[in-house]
Amino acid sequence: MSGNERQALRLYMAVGCGAAIGSLARFLSGYVIVSGFGLNALYATAFVNVVGSWVIMFFATLTRPDGRLMVGPAGRQFVTGGFCGGLTTFSAMSLDTFILLLEGDLGLAATYLVSVVVLSLAAAWLGYLMAARLNRLPAST
Repeated sequence: MSGNERQALRLYMAVGCGAAIGSLARFLSGYVIVSGFGLNALYATAFVNVVGSWVIMFFATLTRPDGRLMVGPAGRQFVTGGFCGGLTTFSAMSLDTFILLLEGDLGLAATYLVSVVVLSLAAAWLGYLMAARLNRLPAST
């Protein structure tokens, strides 16, 4: 196996393992939110999308070229493409919204969709601000 093939395999494995962990985290958080707290499944989908938006922006900002953490391509793909890709779920959000529309609940569908998108963008912005501030702190010795 050549060096390029080995590097590609490492990236594939990183994404696959990250996605498995992210998907399990999504399932478990949904279980806790629905079964543990007795909330509607809409909250579970919203939660993972908002948290995932914060995580991906926080991590991407910390690991950018001028960031505080030096992480290689496999590590970045493990978190961004794998974990966050497995954790977040645009398709479930779309399904939830469509079901609400089919049930004739236009107001809740619109509120849900706009709320999740706005909260996800706000979480990403907060993740950026927090990581950018960490990037500016002096390195500890």
